[in-house]
Amino acid sequence: MTRPMVDSHRRFLQTMMSNGIIDGSKAEALHKHCCEAAAVNYSQDRLDEFIDVINIHLQPMFMHIRKGMSEDDGLQYYALVNLAETDVTRMSSDYADNELELFRKIMDLVAESENGTASSTDILNCGDALLSKKLKKKETELVLNKFVQNKWLTEKQGEYSLSTRCIMEMEQYMRTLYQDLIKNCHVCDNIAFQCQMCENPDCGIRMHLPCVARYFRGRSDPHCPACNEFWPHEIPDIHRPLASQSQPSSAKENTAPRSAPRATPSTSQTRRSSRRL
Repeated sequence: MTRPMVDSHRRFLQTMMSNGIIDGSKAEALHKHCCEAAAVNYSQDRLDEFIDVINIHLQPMFMHIRKGMSEDDGLQYYALVNLAETDVTRMSSDYADNELELFRKIMDLVAESENGTASSTDILNCGDALLSKKLKKKETELVLNKFVQNKWLTEKQGEYSLSTRCIMEMEQYMRTLYQDLIKNCHVCDNIAFQCQMCENPDCGIRMHLPCVARYFRGRSDPHCPACNEFWPHEIPDIHRPLASQSQPSSAKENTAPRSAPRATPSTSQTRRSSRRL
């Protein structure tokens, strides 16, 4: 029998609709706040079960609260995703046709690169080669800033990557489109863009940077977990941010802009593909 949604679930969903994506610590704090505000039983280790109830009731609307991982620091995130729209058409109400075409080209660049990033120079060149309507350099820069502000992209030192929100919302679409390019992380089995790859041509497994850091922690002579060849890459030092401080009760709902990780590129070569959107 399907469990009914009560006020605690509705409060949680309302905040997810407002924020779109929140990290795991905020989701846990929100879960506690919603249960206490609705005067219902709260259990710290039952967040996913709590969300499962909401997801059952979201099925007719083709919506789902999905759990994913940041490629930057390995932290968990929860995002409200639209299952009915699987590609960039979900962004059509916020962007012009040429801006959507630019985003598709950015996705191409990211999917084709080994380090999961696209340089600002390459993206600016794409803006000048759009089929719908070309963008001048300044216009392309403004659109890029808009993508970052809306949490579709992240930027670090002129390198752009797909945000946690983007990967969680468009994962199935990207797996279908770039099926020959996209691989999973050997450790966590999630889609891997920002990662390191085994250089053994007969192996080639990939691991997220946080997964690399955790797997090889304390090992002075790292070897590939699949083929046992020496792992030649620098082992990243991942510093997770401190858990979010609890907010006052009145500020816990419908607050904080959507968050996303920063990009941390790894050293590798670039693949090329003729596949385009």
